[in-house]
Amino acid sequence: MILYDYILSPDAYKVRLLAALVGVKLELRAVDVHPGREHQSEPLRALNPAGSIPILIDGDLILTESAAMLVYLARRAAAEWLGGDDAVDAARVQQWLAFSRRLTEHLGGARATEMLLEPGDLPAMQRASTIDLRELEAALSERRILGQSHLAADRPTIADIACFPYVALAPDGGVSLDPYPSIRLWMRAIRMLPGFIEMPGIHRLHDLKPEPVSPAMPETV
Repeated sequence: MILYDYILSPDAYKVRLLAALVGVKLELRAVDVHPGREHQSEPLRALNPAGSIPILIDGDLILTESAAMLVYLARRAAAEWLGGDDAVDAARVQQWLAFSRRLTEHLGGARATEMLLEPGDLPAMQRASTIDLRELEAALSERRILGQSHLAADRPTIADIACFPYVALAPDGGVSLDPYPSIRLWMRAIRMLPGFIEMPGIHRLHDLKPEPVSPAMPETV
């Protein structure tokens, strides 16, 4: 299984991370995205006309969307990462996969503008990112009240992997994670998964900052 990869691409990292967590061996082929723009070259556009990274190839299969790659890896190696047979869990997984596209647009856009000097309306993307993070914080706080640490089920799923990288890299786009204790606790839970691998720029916040305080549990009557 071949992954055309860029070490600083959060979308490529999602695929590398899930592969590490479920024990799938990937043959990595580095692509010079910045500054070389190799992903726009004719050979890679022949694989992916959109000119984006990552690209996953397995035999005759070519996948060019990271969400599809996560589904494929999970189905091949660890189907429980798809949310199982429960219809509610499976629907939640799909909803968070869709939400992850907003994170790519807003947090990813802010990061590309702030860090890589790509053109874009940075204040607008930062405002949109804040809305996304507040929504994620509220959902994770609700999950914690139910005694659960992950987005879509009582265990990690591809929903967590799809959302994790752009959230963890939010500070690169000038968006602080300090106001979001449930997000920070969720990030720690992901880091604790056996097989977790690092990505440059995703700092060990749990080593550098105090333990986040979980939202107060409601009193029972």
